[in-house]
Amino acid sequence: MTPHATGLTALLSVSDKTGIVDFARGLHALGVRLVSTGGTAKLLADAGLAVTEVAELTGFPEMLDGRVKTLHPVVHGGLLARRELPAHRQALAEHGIGTIDLLVVNLYPFEQTVARPGCTLEDAIENIDIGGPAMVRSAAKNWKHVTVLTDAAQYAGVLAELQAEGRTREATRFALAVAAFNRISAYDGAISDHLSALQPDGARTPFPGQLNPRFVKLQDLRYGENPHQQAAFYRDLEPAPGSLATAQQLQGKELSYNNIADADAAWECVKRFGATPACVIVKHANPCGVATGADAAGAYAQAFKTDPTSAFGGIIAFNRPLDGAAAALVARQFVEVLLAPAYTEEARAVFAAKTNVRLLEIALPPQAAAPSPRWHYQRVGSGLLVQSADEHVLRHEDLRFPTRLKPTASQLEDLLFAWTVAQYVKSNAIVFCGGGMTLGVGAGQMSRIDSARIASIKAAQAGLSLQGSAVASDAFFPFRDGLDVVVDAGAACVIQPGGSVRDDEVIAAADERGVAMVLTGVRHFRH
Repeated sequence: MTPHATGLTALLSVSDKTGIVDFARGLHALGVRLVSTGGTAKLLADAGLAVTEVAELTGFPEMLDGRVKTLHPVVHGGLLARRELPAHRQALAEHGIGTIDLLVVNLYPFEQTVARPGCTLEDAIENIDIGGPAMVRSAAKNWKHVTVLTDAAQYAGVLAELQAEGRTREATRFALAVAAFNRISAYDGAISDHLSALQPDGARTPFPGQLNPRFVKLQDLRYGENPHQQAAFYRDLEPAPGSLATAQQLQGKELSYNNIADADAAWECVKRFGATPACVIVKHANPCGVATGADAAGAYAQAFKTDPTSAFGGIIAFNRPLDGAAAALVARQFVEVLLAPAYTEEARAVFAAKTNVRLLEIALPPQAAAPSPRWHYQRVGSGLLVQSADEHVLRHEDLRFPTRLKPTASQLEDLLFAWTVAQYVKSNAIVFCGGGMTLGVGAGQMSRIDSARIASIKAAQAGLSLQGSAVASDAFFPFRDGLDVVVDAGAACVIQPGGSVRDDEVIAAADERGVAMVLTGVRHFRH
């Protein structure tokens, strides 16, 4: 026999009406008294449910265009009263206030409103909810006695508990209260972000006067970058499609802090190759091997050739589903993490015996989807540096060809490949490429010349020739000596931002050495 919840009162006041009628029907069937406001009350009444208007409860009509309807002691007294305290019960009785046992509220759509093009200040202000957050805070504060729901996704679980037990469990009420306070925090943060970004002339700056970043914890980590550091992994409140935070782990050990950081570096790089099958191998946040190919197996085989030593224990990302052939090749080396949009049954079978290998599946973002604005944060002493993400995509019309010798079509293809990879290599970055694969990568040096020399050394260690190669530099050559080093190593063409006071000297050196140079006008420092 289903327990009844007769004697309980639920107040329902929602902006987003999704699922509310079915939930109210379920409550009504259990004997719960329904109280509601305005449009929600009309919707429930039209659905044939017995509902009491809040105005009838308070003795005051909704007023000021709906701005005032639930800001009343009858409502907040019913939510805040502690049932176990005789003084609270006596106060309710003296003032004729009944308890409210369940509150269902979602807030005016402030975030959606301000996201619309052309949103005015008046539009924003009118979509700031007052009564809703006040009721939610009251109910959440009194969670031991009141169940508060702020999202339609919570309806089914609460209704199931009421149907099974006639009341909600204490653990459920506490979890819902925490979710409610989190929702209010996010809502107030969105209001603060929007209003404090407004300028006196009505324009908006992308950097508000007070920053209120909002993240949700995905998991605690065993430790941070080093074992003596504590760490956790958080995601954006609304993660972007195709981002690492949306990954599903299919098998393997728990991800570590460094696994996650390196996996993100590999995934962000491999996504940039679009429709062309590609593989990126990352070690210590730097690509140590990148290649494109006819398929995933071909791309991996070429990427691995760049630096087999560094690939040991690396993070490997594919922008195509991993099939059995590619999995068989990868399984020959020690790998920490694999990332791909999907895995075939054959690929899963290959790694089934390698239980420690972490397999992450991430859906690629739709190619037609407009990129959502992303921000990068870096803590400094008692402060925070904030910048937009470096997601610049080079267009052909951005390029300048200042040298007498112009790159051939195949050279330009290699240069653009090298430029894409260099964007994800720590500065100073020098990347040699040829035939759709990296040949040598120099990363993270204080001197650009040293990065060039290291890239040459890595290529020699891997048995790869740099003769006729294309090379990318993430920032300009301040002197001709850097150019001379890469040309001495075998480069036949160079791509770099330009912008140095000595550009003419460097271009003249390229002409002297008989190499083609392309200027992008864009720098890609990565610290």
